[in-house]
Amino acid sequence: MSTQSAPGAWEWVAERPGPSGFVQVTTVTYRLPDGRRADWDLVTGPDAVAVLALTRSKEVILARQFRLGPAAILDELPGGLVDPGEMPAEAAGRELLEETGYRGKVELVGWLPPAANMTRRNWVAVAQDCERVAEPSLGPYEYIEVVTRPLEVFRRDLRSSRITDLGSAYLALDHLEYL
Repeated sequence: MSTQSAPGAWEWVAERPGPSGFVQVTTVTYRLPDGRRADWDLVTGPDAVAVLALTRSKEVILARQFRLGPAAILDELPGGLVDPGEMPAEAAGRELLEETGYRGKVELVGWLPPAANMTRRNWVAVAQDCERVAEPSLGPYEYIEVVTRPLEVFRRDLRSSRITDLGSAYLALDHLEYL
């Protein structure tokens, strides 16, 4: 028999700002259902978007770049932050073009909560019939190699731990009925 109590709502007590950079961190104090107090780091910031982009020949367009968390070069869905006043579908098209030079028919699929300690939404979009129309226009801290993978290879690669955005990729593949 479990000695844990049933989940209940936590009561917000206080918060204090923490370090900020690409994301902002706030330490939030809650009173737990059993009366104890606990501090939790809450990551806040603007919404983000990831795009599963496919060429007419069903090649998946990926952004290969160094990722700080795993300290490795990984493939990921093109994407980035949604600018203030920008709709997520607009951000998806903008980020796809900026990071890869490709443009296609963009459709917003939905959003995923990125993690239990984050407030932003991670929007998911698909872009179909993509064509290369420009050179990438990268920001000052972006070093991206654009790569493509046949859809079937991409689906296998999702199991390899060498691709980020797994939840976004699976939501997009399910939307397209490619699972």
